[in-house]
Amino acid sequence: MAKTPAHKWAFKPGMRAGLYSWRSSSKAIERLKSATSEIKAVNRADPVAAADGVVALAERIWPAFEHIDTSTGALGSAVYRTLTELVQVLIAAPASEPVRAKWLERLRTAIEEDGVQYLQPISDRFGKIAVYRNLQNTHAGRDLDMIRFAWADHASFGFVATATLTLSCLLEAGRYEELIELVGLQKSRFWSDDRFVAEALLRQGREEDALAHAESLLRKEQRPWGFNDISRFCEAILVQQGRDEEAYRRFGLPSASGNTYLAMWRDLVKRYPDLDARRILKDLMESHGSQGKWFAAAKTAKYLDIALDCAAQPDAAPATLIRAARDFVIKEPAFAAQVGLYAIAHLLAGRGYEPNPFDIDEAVGHVMAASARIGQGDQVLQELKRLAANSAVDVQMSGRLRSCIADLERGDA
Repeated sequence: MAKTPAHKWAFKPGMRAGLYSWRSSSKAIERLKSATSEIKAVNRADPVAAADGVVALAERIWPAFEHIDTSTGALGSAVYRTLTELVQVLIAAPASEPVRAKWLERLRTAIEEDGVQYLQPISDRFGKIAVYRNLQNTHAGRDLDMIRFAWADHASFGFVATATLTLSCLLEAGRYEELIELVGLQKSRFWSDDRFVAEALLRQGREEDALAHAESLLRKEQRPWGFNDISRFCEAILVQQGRDEEAYRRFGLPSASGNTYLAMWRDLVKRYPDLDARRILKDLMESHGSQGKWFAAAKTAKYLDIALDCAAQPDAAPATLIRAARDFVIKEPAFAAQVGLYAIAHLLAGRGYEPNPFDIDEAVGHVMAASARIGQGDQVLQELKRLAANSAVDVQMSGRLRSCIADLERGDA
């Protein structure tokens, strides 16, 4: 019987059961990073030993992290990223069937004992990790009857910890009809399970069926969990068929993702490099709304005319506009002056997050500096007077603007 290569892992002492307390999230994340670095370093010389290290790490995650507060989501995200990256090491390792069989048993036990599904990336790819058809069939069939019974019972919640790994093994073993029949037993539909059905249809060459099956989840009244993943799956099918424009319209635009509007634009530009980036920005603004919030994206993309249109909208953030006026005083003074005027108008209207009357001083300073560079100081001063003369929602802001204008006029005198 082949033996798993022995290696003394430095990360193991730091991943002992019950080691971390309620407030140890940051420390646990650092431990994951060091373990990942160690495993990747070993992988360069000994891929099988490295894969065994991935298994050792996976089976220690829940016992070590069980008592940590996970309410912020930071630790869960870190575990997901770690295992998603390291599972490739596990799949690619040139291990014999007996060695891989031992890994699978250890991983299966860890998944069954996992209290919060930290090991989802392992379950998702269990069939790929198995590699050998015999192992795929073994793990596909082990809990099949129990899952059928649990999912067919619509009166109670039928959770089975090994359900996902079973679906993964059915898929990789080519047991498509069994997989489709099994998922069809469920009372409710979830992409976490339905994606295996969609992939099974795709692997049978039934592209339109796979597309229809996935897209049907998008037609729910409420946006389903996994909306972006479902959209990307559908999008990939259309792109593969050469239907790029349709893919962009139906799935690309709705699933543009990122922590900022700029990131959303960059995400879509990267996915559709052959489309005009300016058009993508305008399409995003139209489909997602909140035009004023797109100011920073348009400015950074150097579409200053679009940025000015955004700056004029009520939902544009005055603080963002003031910073832009400051940054563009020298290189684009006309743009800076107009953006600064919009910022002042928004402040007078009582807009912005926790505005300060002294924001008016800063905005006026940038506006006047920019207007001086284009020889329009007098015209801009008159515009400031017009803004101050009109009724303003925020009395403090309008008073501050009149004070700034008086200072400017005294300076001129």
